[in-house]
Order: sequence, then C-alpha cells, then structure tokens
Amino acid sequence: MSALKLFVHKHHKEGDDSLLKTVTFAITHFTVAFTVAYLLTGDILIGSLIAMVEPAINTVAYFFHEKLWARRQQRRQATAGLLATTARQANTSPIKGATSFRPVG
Repeated sequence: MSALKLFVHKHHKEGDDSLLKTVTFAITHFTVAFTVAYLLTGDILIGSLIAMVEPAINTVAYFFHEKLWARRQQRRQATAGLLATTARQANTSPIKGATSFRPVG
C-alpha cells in the first residue's frame, strides 16, 4: 500500500479526525487569506498568490501542531491515570496497618 494511501486510511473513520480538521482549516484559511490580500492590494492575481503560499505552509504546520497537541494530551491522561492508580493502591494496601508482632503461645 502506498504511503499516502496508508496515511489517508489511518486518518479515516477508525482513526482520528485530524486530517479532516486540517482540510477544513485549510479551506477557511485560504478564503480568509485571499480576502485580506485582495482587499489590501486590489489585485486578484496577487491576492491569489498570497492566498496560496502562506496558508499552504501554515496548514502543514497546523497539522503537525495538532498531532503534537494530541500526543501531549495523551501523555497528560496517562500520567493522571498512573497517579490515580498509585493513589488507590496506597490507600487500599492489605499491608496497611499491619504489624510484625505475633503472640507466642
């Protein structure tokens, strides 16, 4: 399977929505960039060129930003789960309160 096909498949329904979110972000960004560039320059060609270059680079950066952000959230959740498990184990230990004293007899 080609790398691109595998990449798209991985981000389909069973995967996360980061690819879809990136595409919708790109469309929004291109629209805003073109509108601003056209209003500033009054030239459709220059507005189009600016709207193609800057958002394209920014969209790629945004996709990787989302991936890093998701990884950060997963680590935070894992750490919180580990802390909760450790706290539960500390409070429910069967050894808690036990002594080594045994009566002789």
